[in-house]
Amino acid sequence: MARGIGIGDQVAITATVRRRITDDRVSVSIPGYDFPHSIIDHTKVNRGQQIDLKGEVMRIDEDTVTVDLGPLVTVDRDKVRLMEKYRPPKQRKALVVAPD
Repeated sequence: MARGIGIGDQVAITATVRRRITDDRVSVSIPGYDFPHSIIDHTKVNRGQQIDLKGEVMRIDEDTVTVDLGPLVTVDRDKVRLMEKYRPPKQRKALVVAPD
């Protein structure tokens, strides 16, 4: 599933809503990530509902990927889906002015 993922790519991780903490914050369970994680949510999701967390790839190891979701989250490669490849910006004008 994570084939072709590189540094800087936008990826999504599917998490499950565990419970509502406050009116605008919910606790989510990220597969393969054994630490508590909460997100701001204004859409009023319900317990047990699947939600996609999107972030940028910061590091790739042999079988894990580190994603920036606010805090850095390290999960297995098969838990992430590629959303958008990183495209470096195009250079539009010369860095050095040519002498006349």
